[in-house]
This record gives sequence, C-alpha cells and structure tokens, in this order.
Amino acid sequence: MISQTTEHLFSFEEYLAYDDGTDNRYELVDGKLELMNPPTFRHLLIADFLQDNFKAEIRRVGLPWLCFREAGIRTGWRKSRLSDLYIVPVEQVRDFLDRSAVTEIPPLLAVEVVSPESINRDYRYKRSEYAALEIPEYWIVDPIDSKVTVLLWEEGLYEQTEFTGSQQIISRTFPELAITVEQVLAAGNIS
Repeated sequence: MISQTTEHLFSFEEYLAYDDGTDNRYELVDGKLELMNPPTFRHLLIADFLQDNFKAEIRRVGLPWLCFREAGIRTGWRKSRLSDLYIVPVEQVRDFLDRSAVTEIPPLLAVEVVSPESINRDYRYKRSEYAALEIPEYWIVDPIDSKVTVLLWEEGLYEQTEFTGSQQIISRTFPELAITVEQVLAAGNIS
C-alpha cells in the first residue's frame, strides 16, 4: 500500500532535500510524496541476483558503467521514481557523488521487480514515465506471473518481449548475459 504524506506540492529540488527524520523512502509523483513500502524478501533476493549478474558482466566486458539499487530516476518536472536497479555510465554520476542518488539523465537499463502492491506502478505508471524518458531498456521481473518482460525503445515506443521458464533473457544492453527466467525467479527462494 502506498500512502501520500501531505497535500503540499513539492518541487524536484525540495524532494531531493526532504528529510522527515525517518528511514522512510518516497517517490515524487506529480509533486506529492508517496511513501514506499519496504520490499519483500523475495523482491530483495531477486534484485541482489540481478545486481550481482549485471556487475559481473560489466567487469567481464570492461564497461565504464555502474549498477545501482533503489536509487532514483527523475521522470518529470515534479516526478521521481525509485528503481529497483539501474545501469548508468560512470560519467553520469562522477560530478554528483555527494548529491542524492537520483539520476536526471535516463539510465541505460532500468529494472523493476513486481510485488503485489506494485503491479500497476511497474507495468503502467513507470512504463509510461520511462518511455517518456526514452530509457533504452526496461525489465519488469514478475515473480507473481513467473515471467520477465523486456521492453526495448524502438522508434518512439516500447517493443516488449516476454520470457518465461527456461528461456534465456535477451538483453540489448548485455547481449552476452546468459541467465534464464527460472534462474532469476529461483533467486527469490531459499532452499
């Protein structure tokens, strides 16, 4: 469940500086702060698995990229979303090391892991906001429906491909990455 904290409309700059003295995390949606629920453990385990694989591939290929978890993406004038993972070039953060971890330049790849309360947010709202930014690749990892949807920016809109089961996930950002949907979803389990 998401709750709005106030009727005051925040500017993006006010959002970056906002501190309510708690560890609460907020997204900025049309100038309003929306309190984000803590993720599920399954959600965290899947995000950890993907982050480990992305970082390993970045190192293996020697790419000048960084992978961040739960950092922000400015998606509009009074909008900022917290992404589960994103990939950005090193130079995109070099001059902003001491600022809030919210990129104002679209990342190369964004990933959202679906939780029961985030279905509409991940499939609908973030998809349209990420499309407006022309983020080149957007993954929606859905452990509820046992699939990974990869959206690639093509000629002004997202072309989507759904992967399930033992299918290897095809990524334009990481063309040599060899992981399957089963591996991603299994990461959300503890044996």
